[in-house]
Amino acid sequence: MHYHTQPTYLCLAHQREKIRSLEPLKAKIVTVNEDCSERVLAMRAEERHEISVLKKEKMNLLKLIDKKNEEKISLQCEVAKLRKSLAEEYLRYLTERDARKILIGDLNELRYQREDMSLAQSPGVWGEDPVKLTLALKMTRQDLTRTQMELNTMKANFGDVVPRRDFEMQEKTNMELQEQLESLRGDYEEVRKEHEMLLQLHMSTLKERDQFYNELQEIQRTSTPRPDWTKCESVIAGGQERWLVLAEGKNSDQLVDVLLEEIGMGLLREKDFFPGLGFGDSIPPFLRFDGPVKNKKPSKKEVVNLLKDAWKERVAEEQKESFPDFFFNFLERRFGVNEAMAWAYTIFENIKLFRSSEIMSQFYAVLMGKTLESVYINQKDTLFHLLKELINADTQNEGSITMEQFSTVLKTTFPLKKEEQIMELMEAAGWGPDSSNTDMLNYRSLFTEDEEGQSEPFVQKLWEQYNSEKEAYLEELKQELNMEPLEEVTLLKMRGTLMNIDPTMDRQTLSAYLSQAYQIPAIDVPLDDEERQGIISVTLETALDRLKMADTKRVGPREPEQAS
Repeated sequence: MHYHTQPTYLCLAHQREKIRSLEPLKAKIVTVNEDCSERVLAMRAEERHEISVLKKEKMNLLKLIDKKNEEKISLQCEVAKLRKSLAEEYLRYLTERDARKILIGDLNELRYQREDMSLAQSPGVWGEDPVKLTLALKMTRQDLTRTQMELNTMKANFGDVVPRRDFEMQEKTNMELQEQLESLRGDYEEVRKEHEMLLQLHMSTLKERDQFYNELQEIQRTSTPRPDWTKCESVIAGGQERWLVLAEGKNSDQLVDVLLEEIGMGLLREKDFFPGLGFGDSIPPFLRFDGPVKNKKPSKKEVVNLLKDAWKERVAEEQKESFPDFFFNFLERRFGVNEAMAWAYTIFENIKLFRSSEIMSQFYAVLMGKTLESVYINQKDTLFHLLKELINADTQNEGSITMEQFSTVLKTTFPLKKEEQIMELMEAAGWGPDSSNTDMLNYRSLFTEDEEGQSEPFVQKLWEQYNSEKEAYLEELKQELNMEPLEEVTLLKMRGTLMNIDPTMDRQTLSAYLSQAYQIPAIDVPLDDEERQGIISVTLETALDRLKMADTKRVGPREPEQAS
């Protein structure tokens, strides 16, 4: 055990001694390593510096090369310019040389001509007497002096005189200015008169304004407050909901009619019998009866359906009898002889009461002779024709068209309507400010009616425009005739006036209008007999009332060029 440990110790000691001896070598190696690293870093830094210097030198050389290239291009341009200038100078020198040769030739030619003239000249001319020449020069100078004096005299006498051409031009200008002055004087006189008329009109307008203001003050003082229509909700059968439906879109006057209808309908329901009106001549034939007549008390819908059936039968027959006789015969055929009178009184009282219903008011007007039945028939024909045109425009047969197509059909069907009227019809059909022309319209719904026979707003607007157009046409006829209402107008004058305000009117329509105004059969209207036309006459008021009863409307535009 002892022998084995001692060598190990010695070996360790030896190793430690050896390690201790190697420590300086390790430090030296570390030092050498650091020196080498520093040298490497220094060499790399030096190389980087050299590389940057070489790059800068390269950039400078590239710039120098570019500069040399630019100088080369500049020198090439300058050489080209100098070559061009040299060519121009060469051409100029050639031209100068040719011109010099030509001038030398001309000079030689002139020299030859002078020699020829000197040879051809008479030798006696050069030998003229100097005394004679001096005398001629003196006389010439005297003539020059005298001419100068005459010239100065002429300038003094006629210095302010203008040439005749300038005088005529000034005279023409003066005449034109004179004409313009006369024209301006006339215009000024007209403007002055117009100004005086405007002053008078202004004074009259001021008087009217003061008068209207006083009337307004009086009206404001005496006027009653607007009625509170909501009070009617508790009175009307159906309450608030039905009143809102009845009052929608109506003004005060129309609301009064609605209220009267509702009150009258209540009173009409309470009546069991109507008193007979007798057999007087003023009583319509279908109401001539003595004694009480039973009230059948039909609903409004039943009355409307009955009137529609009557119109259908009237349109289908030949219309030989008068409308009141047809009406009573229709009731006899429908309800029997014993019930016809009761239904006649019942329907008459209903249509007289419900003025807001289109079909009832129209039927009442025709029945009482206030309107001809042709007005109703022609209106229905117009609606049928319009519907037919809309169906033709619906090429896809979908039941709807665009608003642009609808506007085109309206303008084609009613060529005499103004643009504002077409827009009113489109708005009544549902076209609004936010709508576009490509919006689709269900055109069939425009011609439907509710259970009580009330039409859609579109058809109502058509009927409203028809009445306003008729009134405007008759008012234009009245203004053109320029007569008092009770003054008689001859058939000749009426015919001329109708042709004047409606020049495209055909002969048949003219005969129909004159026949209605003068109550003459259309076949007997003497269109070709001016003597008879001058004899037949009625008062203007009567003629206009008769034309208002009929389907009177404009046939074509007043001015022929408007047709295009």
